Amino acid sequence: MNENWQAGHELMVQMMGPEFAKAIEAGATSGGFAADVARMAIEHAFGSVWSRPGLELKYRSAVVIGALIAQHQPAELKNHLRFGLNNGLTVLELQEIIIQTLPYVGFPAISSALTVTIEVLRERGLDGGVKKADESGLL
Repeated sequence: MNENWQAGHELMVQMMGPEFAKAIEAGATSGGFAADVARMAIEHAFGSVWSRPGLELKYRSAVVIGALIAQHQPAELKNHLRFGLNNGLTVLELQEIIIQTLPYVGFPAISSALTVTIEVLRERGLDGGVKKADESGLL
């Protein structure tokens, strides 16, 4: 293990919890398909980029959430919404990130993002009873 691996490991445990971090690390050390991708996520994304000084984790999460909405990546968005909440983002801040992204990505991307966001908020008991578009008969 190198310095970036250690920094990435510590940050992943903090953001994701030990079980999620352990699963990524198992993939990285498996020698199997995409093991190098998992290793690069630990060492580069988390050990080098996410762990930089100068920007709080909640703001890093906000940037990543906006980028994932723009890229139409619902599975990864779901993970990063969870991480954002773990990093201190509030429900109101998540709503504002989505609204801020709207003029740049359009309503279809936002509709998908809202669906995933509501699912994550439900997991945490933070949804306030709001319905997804398909549950409201809008889709």
